[in-house]
Amino acid sequence: MAEAPPAATLAQVSRQTEPADASASLSELFGGVSSMVAVVGAEGVLLSRILGRTVRGEVDRAELTRCLYRMGIRSVPIVAVTALFVGGIMVIQAAPTVQRYGAQGLLGWAAGFGTLREIAPLLTALMISGRVGANNTAELGTMTVTEQVDALRAMAIDPIGYLVTPRFYGIVLTLFLSTILADFLALIGASLAGRVLLGVEPMVFYNGLTGGLLGVSDVLNGLIKSVVFGGAIALSSCHFGLATEGGAPGVGRAVNAAVVVSAAGIFVLDYLISFAIP
Repeated sequence: MAEAPPAATLAQVSRQTEPADASASLSELFGGVSSMVAVVGAEGVLLSRILGRTVRGEVDRAELTRCLYRMGIRSVPIVAVTALFVGGIMVIQAAPTVQRYGAQGLLGWAAGFGTLREIAPLLTALMISGRVGANNTAELGTMTVTEQVDALRAMAIDPIGYLVTPRFYGIVLTLFLSTILADFLALIGASLAGRVLLGVEPMVFYNGLTGGLLGVSDVLNGLIKSVVFGGAIALSSCHFGLATEGGAPGVGRAVNAAVVVSAAGIFVLDYLISFAIP
């Protein structure tokens, strides 16, 4: 019967494996950082190519029109439902303070400030990312793995000008217009919730909204965010779609990566814009 190894030997083995585990963890950490830097760099290159095609007028306008219909018109129902309930939620959150201090006249400002500057553009961007961005990645990924993109190049058709550029501007315009719609519907939802929950008349609500505490800069802040968020969603979905490999499983991985990167980018850009434009 073999004897058990002495305790000293076990301690030596454990000390030898600890540096290996630490180095593996460090390599994974720096590997993740390098991957993020690579994605940001690739999206920057893609953006420069899109802008180059735009300056030269190499944008397929018919495809842009189709993209606006698929991405924009068909997204109206989900944007409308989200915005109406967002307005109601803002009133519910403000209701205890309004009732405590009797500040019914400030309900419009309390609901409108957070909605116009932050909540409406942020939640609309996340909804568009999940619906439009994921679908765009799946379409481009399927075209890539089935060699349709290579076929376009073989026919001397530029995939960036024909496929990517119209989708980029389609997503940006869709999110910008959807944010305007969401702002409008969210205020309507907040007004209705204020009337039902707190007995605040719509005119009192809108007087608080337009009484001077909210300015044009608050509306522009949210709209600027929508344009930047739209660019982030468009670049991520197009990049991961064109970089798809590995057949059908690769398309699923590309869609997952595009949605995750878009969501993370939206929050990071939201923080930076909020810091830069107070």
